[in-house]
Amino acid sequence: MENKTPFSFGRRNYQIMILGLVVMAIGFILMAMDTEPYGYGFLGLTLGPIVLVVGFIIQFFAILAKPRKNV
Repeated sequence: MENKTPFSFGRRNYQIMILGLVVMAIGFILMAMDTEPYGYGFLGLTLGPIVLVVGFIIQFFAILAKPRKNV
């Protein structure tokens, strides 16, 4: 008998997605914390966007990762 789950992704995929969302939120918070006018400082132009891109890469990996089979 085959185990059919109602979800497209497994538990591991959702855990990785949550991690990606947390990293993306940290990126947006870093950009908002910039004290320079119009966000032209290090946090707004460099660190925040890099952390945000890392969050998107984690999300991409979470979508493509194969869920583990429960045997």
